[in-house]
Parts: sequence; structure tokens; C-alpha cells
Amino acid sequence: MKSYSYHCATQIEMGMGKAKQLPEMLESLQVGSSILLVSDPGVIRARLVSPIQTALEAVGYRVSLFDSIAQNPRDTDCLAGAVQFRDVNADAVVAIGGGSAMDTGKTIALCGPNGGTPSDYADGRRSYTHIAPIICVPTTAGTGSEVTRSAVITEAATHRKMTLKHASLRPTLAVLDPELALSVPPAVTAATGVDALVHAIEGYTCKVTNTISQALGARAMQSIVSALPIAFRDGQNETARQEMLEASLLAGLCFGSADVAAVHCLAEALGGLYDTPHGVANAIFLPYVLRFNAAENKQMHAALAHYMGFAKESDMDEMAVEKLVEGIATFTEELQIPKLKDLPGVREEDFPRIVELAVHNSSTPSNVRSVTAADYLHILEQAYYSN
Repeated sequence: MKSYSYHCATQIEMGMGKAKQLPEMLESLQVGSSILLVSDPGVIRARLVSPIQTALEAVGYRVSLFDSIAQNPRDTDCLAGAVQFRDVNADAVVAIGGGSAMDTGKTIALCGPNGGTPSDYADGRRSYTHIAPIICVPTTAGTGSEVTRSAVITEAATHRKMTLKHASLRPTLAVLDPELALSVPPAVTAATGVDALVHAIEGYTCKVTNTISQALGARAMQSIVSALPIAFRDGQNETARQEMLEASLLAGLCFGSADVAAVHCLAEALGGLYDTPHGVANAIFLPYVLRFNAAENKQMHAALAHYMGFAKESDMDEMAVEKLVEGIATFTEELQIPKLKDLPGVREEDFPRIVELAVHNSSTPSNVRSVTAADYLHILEQAYYSN
């Protein structure tokens, strides 16, 4: 029988307008008086950060803003944030934004008090100790980073995507406020939403999954397939926005104590090389990896088709798998996800480098079906040459 561990120490606060209560929440947590706010320029331009900063300062917090964050966060950004953390003598990090802001915030909370570089921790040269309190306020429904033990950071010098992973990286507090997601553009809504769907699928199917992760993943899949098209078409739909935030959270809890797998390994390679939005890359590779993986376990993948409503309960496993692959392809197409060959910068001559990065990704061993360099190349070519 399989044994496993499941842990989540994050306090979760969900509801419309919850972000306005952040000062009171921080006071109850006693995280200190000096706050480093971490966000990206787009979220700041959307005027989502200034009301929170003003509210914190109004009750006596000293607040410093760090906003040097790329679409795929880099180690150089994190190190600059760690310097600012020390310069302002920060006690805690409040990250407001999508996965880039939250992963950067986690890494600053690690490197700020302890020194070192992100690669020191990702490669096991330093221990995860004395991490500052991390508070996450997601503005997109995608990464689930507000409840995970991970941060994915690009090593600028090599384009390698590193995964920092430790229980201490789980945020102290996650504040999910659908009001902050109402202004997210359709393309970002689609990409981040499919990212959450991939978290649920891979957390459910990976070799290190567990019963709790699968229960969370199943619910997340159901909600995303239902709510994401609505949020994509009507960004002001509060119900759909809340359902997507909840589903992203569930998907984060799903893979957070399990792992991701081959879709992410290819997507992270693409993001490291070309700065491709992570959710877009995940969406591109998802149907091809599902077809590859289903050969290992048709029954499990047929269950995915049932959860997402692509297959009838009466469908045999083989038919359900076909409907799963076709349903996912149609689903992402209707969300206007671009094709691999249409992405800026992607070149066939880079395929060996993409494969190399994917093979060496720490999540490759977790894929439900053993995947080789030749398999990755085949999946990559399928995605590139498809119509």
C-alpha cells in the first residue's frame, strides 16, 4: 500500500473585498512592522497595489515597494529584491500579483534574511532556514503559488528554470479576493486558467500523487472547465472569477504535496528560452502529453475525461481517452491559445536544447509514464507541426 504525507500550514481567506482587510490580518499574525511589497508593473498600473499600500501605511506599517519582476521571474530580480529587503530591514513579504510576483516574493523572503542565490537553494548548497513570513494576494487564477511549497525561478545566465521547493516556502497567509481579478485581460485569464488546469491534471496523475491530491484535483478540473470560458468571455463576472480563484487554489493544493510532470517540464524549458507565458506553454503541450501518458494508464485518463465532462460515463476507456484529448484541444483553441510555431522566437534548431532542459527538469521522473529525450522530441514535433 502507498504511504504519503500531506501538509498545508497556510491560512486561507477567500471573499470579495478581503484584500481590504489585510492590515487587520497582518496585525493578528504579528508579522512585524516593516513590509516589503512585491508586485509587477502591470499589476501596479492596474491600481491594485496602491490601495493596499495606503491601507497598510495608514495603520502604521513601514512599506517599501519592489516591482522589478519579469514575466518569468529571474534570479537577478530576486537578488535585487533581497538586497532591498535587507536595506529596509523588512520583517515580512507581501506579494501581490500572479505567479511571477508570488514566486519572486517567496525567493526574496528566503534570500533576504539568509543571503545566497536561488541556485544555492535549488541545488542543495544552502538550507531553507529563517524564512521571513510570506503573505500572498493573487490577482490571477493560475499558479496556486499562494498555497504551495514551490517557487520557479529562471537562472538568467543559463535559461534554466529552477524549482525551489521546501515546506517553509508555504505562505503564512493567502488572501483571495475576486475583486482583484476583475480587470485581468482575456488572454491572461485564459493562459493562467489553463495553467491551473494542468496543475490539477498533473497533480492527479503523477507518480507521487496521493488520495488527497486527487480529490482536490478532480474538483479543480470540474470547476475550471465550467468557469474559465465564462471568465474569459466576461471578465466582470464575479461568480466565475471566484470559482476560478477557488479552483486555482485547489489545483495548487493538489500538486503542492505531489508534483507536476512532463507538460510543465516542456513548458518551463520554453519559458526559460523564450520568455513564453507559462500558461500558454502548458496549454500548447497538454493534449500531446495526455495522449502520450494515456498509453500508460487508460483508466486514469478516462476518469479525467469524466471529471471534465468530455466523455459520458458509459464510454469505454479508450473512447473516453480520445474524447479527453480532443476535448482539451478544442477547449484551449476556444480560449485562443496560440500554436507553438506561432510563438515569437521558437525555432526548430532549438529543439535539442528544449529537450535537454525538459529531460533535466526535476519533475520529469514524476511523469506517470517514463519519458525519454526521444519522447520529448516527438511530443515537441507533434505540437510544432500540428495545424
